Order: sequence, then structure tokens, then C-alpha cells
Amino acid sequence: MSAPSKVLIMRLLRMISFKQDWRSGGKIQIFQYVFMKWLLCFFIGLIVSLIGFFNNLAVENIAGLKFVVTSNMMLARRFGMAFLVFSVSNLILTLFASIITAFIAPAAAGSGIPEVKAYLNGVDAPGIFSLRTLIVKIIGSISAVSSSLFVGKAGPMVHTGACVAALLGQGGSKRFRLTWRWLCFFKNDRDRRDLVTCGSAAGIAAGFRAPVGGVLFALEEMASWWRSVLLWRSFFTTAVVAIVLRALIDFCLSGKCGLFGKGGLIMFDVYSASVTYHLTDVPPALALGVIGGIFGSLFNFLLDKVLRIYNLINEKGVVYKISLACAISVSTSCLLFGLPWLASCQPCPSDASESCPTIGRSGNFKKFQCPPGHYNDLASLIFNTNDDAVRNLFSKNTNSEFQYSSILIFFVTCFFLTIFSCGIVAPVGLFVPVIVTGASYGRFVGMLVGSHSSLNHGLYAVLGAASFLGGSMRMTVSLCVIILELTNNLLLLPLIMLVLLISKTVADAFNGNIFDLIMKAKGFPYLETHVEPYMRQLTVGDVVTGPLQVFQGIEKVGNIVHVLRTTRHNGFPVIDEPPLSESPVLYGLILRAHLIELLKKKAFMSAMVPTSIDALKLFPAGDFAERGSGNGDRIEELRFTEEEMEMFLDLHPFTNASPYTVVETMSLAKALILFRDVGLRHLMVMPKISGVRTSVPSVSFFKTLPVE
Repeated sequence: MSAPSKVLIMRLLRMISFKQDWRSGGKIQIFQYVFMKWLLCFFIGLIVSLIGFFNNLAVENIAGLKFVVTSNMMLARRFGMAFLVFSVSNLILTLFASIITAFIAPAAAGSGIPEVKAYLNGVDAPGIFSLRTLIVKIIGSISAVSSSLFVGKAGPMVHTGACVAALLGQGGSKRFRLTWRWLCFFKNDRDRRDLVTCGSAAGIAAGFRAPVGGVLFALEEMASWWRSVLLWRSFFTTAVVAIVLRALIDFCLSGKCGLFGKGGLIMFDVYSASVTYHLTDVPPALALGVIGGIFGSLFNFLLDKVLRIYNLINEKGVVYKISLACAISVSTSCLLFGLPWLASCQPCPSDASESCPTIGRSGNFKKFQCPPGHYNDLASLIFNTNDDAVRNLFSKNTNSEFQYSSILIFFVTCFFLTIFSCGIVAPVGLFVPVIVTGASYGRFVGMLVGSHSSLNHGLYAVLGAASFLGGSMRMTVSLCVIILELTNNLLLLPLIMLVLLISKTVADAFNGNIFDLIMKAKGFPYLETHVEPYMRQLTVGDVVTGPLQVFQGIEKVGNIVHVLRTTRHNGFPVIDEPPLSESPVLYGLILRAHLIELLKKKAFMSAMVPTSIDALKLFPAGDFAERGSGNGDRIEELRFTEEEMEMFLDLHPFTNASPYTVVETMSLAKALILFRDVGLRHLMVMPKISGVRTSVPSVSFFKTLPVE
């Protein structure tokens, strides 16, 4: 075996030991690795697109059946029975989603975007990518969105895509004896993170049918470590999603998908070849940007407070979690059914492009309780699915459809119901509710401007949705492309860019983006991308903490077991002292998982002498692979005799001999930049002592990003 190969083993054993296996075999193994990674990206795109299509098919049919039955009872003037059917069906759907989430996979609660973002930034929460979480995420999201809660399915699709990618990259399941050696190439931090990034991009592409937007979303919001190869693979994955969805949608347009066909994956087409705007249209767009920034920051502030209250309630037990979800469901049903009674009935326009009033599930002119020839404009928005509400707000040639009071009531309802629905124990997302809320006040601004603008009210709704997305989620490039792909209107690009930039700038003056706030509320130790001003006045030596836990190059088994059982550190410095070296010297860094694997194999020595055994012969590459879904071995599960505790373990062959180190006088700001830009997982701080060539580290390390 070559010397460079041995150096690679000591540098990054967890990842490199796998690559050592296939790279040492020649060009065939290298081709197999590259081909399999592209093939996995293809399967990720294929599976995620099928799941996205199935989600929309199920939601449209379940929600459609509910609204059809309710509307038929309304036509028969059986209003009490209609409310009972509507509220009970919503309650059952919400109860089902909350029960399976609380009892089967608690990690599936919420949108999942904060969890995936945390993982891509180094925090591997237990169970977030398990098969159980994936199944509950799919079924629970369908049930929650169908229950008329103000929640979306795009966020859960991101988590779903990440779960699919992580499970495919695990190489199968040892528990069910489904392990494929040809997939074991990817059981390491770097490849698994790349696949999860592709999966999250595919999730957005499937949720909005926005392939380019999905790639940019993963780049701008999710991943903190990006390479050109990863860009190509994620783009290929989303392209597969777009092609498969296009084929499935064409199939459904033939009428073979039940009530599905004009909702969900179908774009909110607001394209108009005659769209022109002038300088007089810029001030309203600027105003929308400012309004979006203010409302977005207020939305984030209130949501953060509500989530903290929900956390206090959820800590009391599962019954409280489920009861909270049911209470939100009942309250939502009462509002959705009761508020349309406050709106006056409007006569149907003579030039309506569709039947008026609308009979059934969807349409711009809901009859609700109105007499023949009239429609309820508030019911057209609020007594509908979120996708159909967005479509009605974005619709063109409907400038006289809605009343001022109806739009205001709808906006306030959306704003607060989205806040209260977000934190329940169910797979719920925020994208579509935020789009609906922004579109409502955007349409209101368009109604106020009226004939003074050349833009129709539907285009103002698009700008309003963009402003609220930018004010709450604080993304610019990816949101701009997602909105363009979602609405099929490239002519609005300059105004959308302007609105997003202004709303983000205004909102940044008040608080952080919604996903970062949720991550903090959930306790994820996320490291911010920017450098705080005070960090430039500090050195890394000012923030290190102790006591430091180190191991000798040849360490007693009892000491290793004691340290592992009394600390939760992920890695430990390894030092050599006389007689192994002339003076104390830092040899490298060893990971906790590797120590547990060594203890598990009981590769002990009776004497404190260096071993001459080849590490690769004693330990197959699979022993140091990344464990899937956080299922690694724990030190508490291992048992040792008194004789074994007195034996020794040579750590040299399994130590990363070239860890990143900095001197204690280095600026804290520079250390943070190094940490983020290089994609480190550990950074060791060394004391600066003149005249001494080497020394042991004064502090262990920080942890944030998976090491490459």
C-alpha cells in the first residue's frame, strides 16, 4: 500500500477509508463511484417528484371531496349540517396528523426546513432522516393540508426530499438485511451531505414546480458549503423532477386524476403579453416592499413568541400537544365557515370568464349562502384551499371581484391563523400561507391604486406575495426565481427584484429570518454566517473553555471509557509525550465514533508499545462509515472486564494527523471565517509560546460543519 494512501487514512478516516477501497482498485471503481452518484441523483429526483405528485393528488381529492359535500349541503340550505361536516372532517384530519406525528415520529413535526438546514450546517438531530420520519412526513402533510389549516406542503417537501436522499445514501438497512455494498460508497459525511442538498433542492422543485428556484434555494438558504460539482448534481436532480412532473400533469389534464387537475402543481399562471408599467407604477411597488418588510418582521416576531408558548405547552406531554392541534383546528373551522357570513353578496359580473356562481370545490365566484346570480367574494378566498385562494388573488381581469372589507378580513385571518397553525405537532409548512397572506395585502394595494396604475390587481398580488416572502424568509435570488417560475410571468422581473430587496432590507433592521428563529426556538446550535462587530476585538483565546480532555497516543482503555462516559465531546486531541516523543507534541485529533468502534472491536494491547498492525487489515472500511439516521453505537452499551480496563489502545493509526489549528492570539472574526469558508468541524487552539516548536493544544475544538 502506498504512503500517500496511509496519509489519507490518518487525515480523514471516516470518509477516506471508503474512498481508499474503490480508488485503490483502478479506473473501473472510480467510474463506478461517479456513475452511482449521478444515478442516485436521478433516483432522488424521480422519487421526490412521484411523492410530490402523490401529495398534491391526495390533497386535491381529499380537500375537494370535503368542499363538494359541504357545498352541496349549502345549496340545500342545510347550513348547520354543512358546518358540522366541515368542522368534524377538519378535526379528524388534524387529529390523525398530530397523533401519528406525536407517537410515531416527533421529528416530522413542522416544515422540516430548519432541521435540514441545521444538518447541512453540522447539527445532526436524531431521527430527522429515518424511514419512519419520511412516512409520517408524507402522510401527515397530506392530512394537515387537507384539513383547511393555514399551512403549506412545500416546506415538508424539502424535508421529504432530504429524507429520501439520506436513506438512499445509507446503502440500505442492516436491521432489515437490505444492505447493498455498491451504495456503501456514500456512507460518509461529505457524500451524504451532498445528497441531502440535492434532495432539499428537489423538494422545492416538486413543491412549486420550480427546478431552477429549487437549486438556488438550496444554495442561498440551506447549504453553507457549496461546490460547482454539487451545483451540477442538484440542477440535474431538479431537472428530473421537472420532467417527471410535466409528464404526470399532462396525464392528469386528461381528467384521469379525479378532482385533481387545476390545483397544486399547476402553476399560478398570471402571464399577460400586454403587461407594461411606467415610472408611476414604481412608488406602489416601493410601498409594497416597505409594507412587506414591516409585516414580515412583525410576523417573525409574533411567530417566535407563539412558538415559545407552544414549547411550554408541549413540554407537559403528548396529550397537550394533540389537544393544542385540535383546538387550532376547531378555531380555524369556525372562522373559515363563519367569516363569509359577514360579507355581502355581490351580483355576478356579466363578462365573467367562468361560470358564476361557482358550484363545487374551486372557482372565483363561490355561491356560499347567496341567492342565484350572486356570489360571496370572501368565501371565494377563505372557504377554499390555499392553492385556489392564491389562484383567485393572482387572477387577471378580475379587478372588480373583491370588496375592500373582504380583502382586509382575509388578510388579518391569514396572518394570525398562519402564526397559530405553524407550531402544532404536525408536518406543516409556511411557504404557501405566506404567499396567500402577502397576495391579499398586495391585491388591496392594487385596489387602492386603482386606475392610476397600468398593472392589474392580480399582478399587485404577485408583488405583495414577493414582499411578504422577502420580509419573513429574507431570501432574494431564490425567491425571485421561484415566483417567476410559479407565475410564468417574466415581465415582472424588475419589480419583483425591487420589492424583494426592499422588503429584506427593511425586515433585517428588526430581526432575523423565520427559519433561523425556528432553529433557535428548537435549540439547534447554529453558527451564523456573518461576523459580529465585537468579534473583531476578541481573540480565540478569549473564548476558549475548559477543562480540556486529551488522550495519549497509547492510552489506557479505562481512561478512554471514563472520558467518553463523562463527556459528550465529538472529538479529542491526541498528544505524544516521552518516551514516545522528545517533548509533548500534538499528534492529531480522533473522533468519538472512532473511539467507540475501537472499543467495540476490543483491539487492545497488554503493553504500552506502538502497534505494527495495518489499520485497514484490522478494520474494514465499513466499520468507520457514517451511521445512518443518527443510529451510531453508544458508549453506555459497551461492557468491559476489569482486566480489559487495564489494557491499552494505540490511537495513532486512527487519528487525523493534520487537524486545523490556530494560535490563541488569532482574531475571533478570522477564526469564524476560516471555520465557515473551509467547512471545518473542529478547530484546535494552540498556545503561543516563544521558543517552543510544538506544544499541546490549550482547548479542544468547536463543532459546526461536517468535515470533508
